Amino acid sequence: MTSTLRRRPAQRRSLERVERMLDECALLLDEVGYDALTTKEVARRAEVPIGTFYQFFHDKQGLVRALARRNLEAFLGRVTERVATADLAHWTDLVDLAVDEFVDMKRTTPGFSVMDFGEVLVTAGGAPVEGSKQALDGTHENNVVVADRLRRLTLEVLDAPVGPGLDRALLVAVEATDAVLKLAFRTDPCGNAELIAECKHLVRRYLADHLP
Repeated sequence: MTSTLRRRPAQRRSLERVERMLDECALLLDEVGYDALTTKEVARRAEVPIGTFYQFFHDKQGLVRALARRNLEAFLGRVTERVATADLAHWTDLVDLAVDEFVDMKRTTPGFSVMDFGEVLVTAGGAPVEGSKQALDGTHENNVVVADRLRRLTLEVLDAPVGPGLDRALLVAVEATDAVLKLAFRTDPCGNAELIAECKHLVRRYLADHLP
């Protein structure tokens, strides 16, 4: 998260203020959407002076980028925690677990249904928000960053060698998962269960050629 900030919060009070602003940003995304989100309202609801907002964020886009980074870290943290306690009989169980955690965050985490890992999914005109596809690091597309982080997690979980095309395969798998799950939540605001199951099936079958 801190790489998207204008200034790193050095004290506990500053860190709490930044977290409050991110919390209110997420809630407002659900309530009014990205287009109507304003820095003034985020600061008011977080009970911080507007000057304090601009100490940490350049603008609304910087705030949303920081929220995207926090969402990704939360997702990876949830998956890692589940892996530590789950009895994974096969790597395909990791696919199911990761999809389940993503779906649960879509259903329960404020703002996640509007903007999961950076790309704003709902805007008034339907046009993509500038920079939203590179929100996580400002350079690479969001799915490239997500695939890289999942690759690290996969290598930690697997106790076996993997094929040379794993990097490309995981990027394709993330892109496919992203597309099918977007369809699942367009079809049903809670996520179409049949499409979610198809997503898991698709990714498991595809990755079978690249994982042991």
